[in-house]
Amino acid sequence: MPRYQAPRGTRDLLPADRAVFLRLEGIARSLAVRYGFSPIETPLFEQSEVFERGVGAVTDVVEKELFRVQAGRGDQERERWALRPEPTAGIVRAYVQHGMQTLPQPVRLTLTGPMFRYDRPQAGRYRQFWQFDVEAIGDAGPAIDAEIVELGLRFYREAGLDGVEVILNSIGDAACRPAYVERLRAWFMEREDRLPELERERLGTNPLRLLDSKDERMAELIAAAPTIADHLCAECATHFAAVRRHLEVLGVTPRLDPRLVRGLDYYTRTTFEFYRSGAEGQQQALGGGGRYDGLVELLGGKPTPGIGFGIGLDRVALALSAAGGSEPVAPRVPVVVAGADPEDTVTRLAIATRLRAAGITARADLAVRKLGRQLEAAAREGAHLVVICGDEMAAGQVQVKDLEAGTQRRVELADLAREIERTLAQHRHGAGEA
Repeated sequence: MPRYQAPRGTRDLLPADRAVFLRLEGIARSLAVRYGFSPIETPLFEQSEVFERGVGAVTDVVEKELFRVQAGRGDQERERWALRPEPTAGIVRAYVQHGMQTLPQPVRLTLTGPMFRYDRPQAGRYRQFWQFDVEAIGDAGPAIDAEIVELGLRFYREAGLDGVEVILNSIGDAACRPAYVERLRAWFMEREDRLPELERERLGTNPLRLLDSKDERMAELIAAAPTIADHLCAECATHFAAVRRHLEVLGVTPRLDPRLVRGLDYYTRTTFEFYRSGAEGQQQALGGGGRYDGLVELLGGKPTPGIGFGIGLDRVALALSAAGGSEPVAPRVPVVVAGADPEDTVTRLAIATRLRAAGITARADLAVRKLGRQLEAAAREGAHLVVICGDEMAAGQVQVKDLEAGTQRRVELADLAREIERTLAQHRHGAGEA
């Protein structure tokens, strides 16, 4: 028989791992609500052009990492599609398509879900990965930039990940960046013989991408290359200074890096990445984002500013595990319903169903096995209480065994749900609380 495995570059999130993700997703949802972001869902695949135009044709994402989807055979199904490699382009497409520019601005949106890139598999980089994303579309001011950065840092703190800092830069706009790009092109042209083949090709199409190169041979050249800081126009420089002032008021001290350009073409002005202190590097970013003031227009809308970030939940979970702060723990069912009669699965199922209807998480042991084996199984999976259906059922009672306290008592069936809630509350808060 063949042995099937998850596709290379993907992995199964087993119950313990999924529990970690659910906790992170819960923190993300809670923060998004607190900061006034509304949830949105976009399709897992879009027309390829949404990403080719939005992300940029001369990027790793489009050149090497885009998962293209083969459409059906019908004439109406010949559009070119691709799985979403990042959320911003799809969210902006939805903003334009559904006329969200008529809503009060900025429109604040959040999405948490899987993304897909045909990337080289390695630690923290998967071909299917999860991101927590926020976007604020319709506000050009520096204050929203600072708020978005602070939101990202707060997510890491509430997740329990210490030592995360933000690296910040401005990459200018359409008014000042072209002159810098030409300066950069000329500088690298003088050193073309030292460029790897891929970077030599990019030099003719998008020199800015060379600063985002993952090739270790480029590190020395990148460090010596001209920086955008010396080429910002007055408007971009003023905006960048205002972002830093707002961050200072929020208690955030960014580390400035004039060579941070991010890997997508739609960024303008503010760009940032989140790292754990001492873990900088091309593969170590926990998330990042920036301003994209030209993307809405590029995808068919009116000129509209925007800013957002994407935080990689896979990398956060990996960092938490490495720091010993989030070891995967399988979720536990606090109540198991067992029975003295191995054959009487009907009664066990009926009582478990009754408890669930009362809002209690419970599992009925439906295996035909002796009571001792049922109790052993409940203990192994970490249950707090076992409801035992025995001869007392004739008098409308059951036995409730407290596995943690090592006690057992009779409880009226009519009072069972209330008594279980009270006992579980004591387990959570201490014997002195009801």
